[in-house]
Amino acid sequence: MSDAREALADVQRRLAACKRCPKMVGPVVQGRPNLSRIYLVGQAPGPHEGEKGRPFAWTAGKQLFKWFATLGVDEETFRSQAFMSAVARCFPGKAKASGDRKPDADEIVACRTFMDEEVKLLKPKLIIPVGGLAIEQILGGKSALADVVGRTVEVAVAGVTCDAVALPHPSGASTWHKMEPGKTLLTKALKVLGAHPVWRETFAD
Repeated sequence: MSDAREALADVQRRLAACKRCPKMVGPVVQGRPNLSRIYLVGQAPGPHEGEKGRPFAWTAGKQLFKWFATLGVDEETFRSQAFMSAVARCFPGKAKASGDRKPDADEIVACRTFMDEEVKLLKPKLIIPVGGLAIEQILGGKSALADVVGRTVEVAVAGVTCDAVALPHPSGASTWHKMEPGKTLLTKALKVLGAHPVWRETFAD
C-alpha cells in the first residue's frame, strides 16, 4: 500500500511540473491522491479550478455533486474516497467562439500518459467518465450520449479491465441532461452508479 501511495505521489509531482503543452493556460489541477477503486474522469479544468486548487470546483462541480447527493454521497465524502482525474489537467483557455477551448489531439495524448500511469497503479474497478470527451477516451471512440449513458460498459484502460458508468457533462451550458431522453437516462445512470458494488463498498455507512 505504501509503495502504491509513493508511486502515485511521484506521478502527481511530475504532473504538477509538466510543461508539455504550450497552449494550455494552466495551472495543473489535481484531485487528492486517494488509493481508490473509483476513478472519475472529466474533460479539463475550467477557468476557476486553478484558483480553487481542485477539479470540479465551480458551477459544473456544484451540479455534479448534486447528482451524487441523490445517492447519499456529499462532495467532501466523494473527494476523500474517490480519485478525480481529467483528460487534460490544465485549463485550455477560452474558445474563439464561446466557452472553454477543447483540448486538442496532441494535448490529449500528452496528458494521457499520466492517466494511464494512475490507472495502472490504482487498478480501479469503476471508472466514471463525465462528458463527451472523457467518454470518448475511456470507451475508445465517439458514442452518442443516448447510447452509453444509463448502462454499465466493460472497458480496458491501460491494460486494466473494469466497469465504466458514463455521465453527461454537468455544465450549465449543456442542456442534454435537462431534456429527454437525457433527463431519463441521467436518472437511470445514477441508479446504475449507486447500485454498483464498488460504489456501495466505497461509500458504505
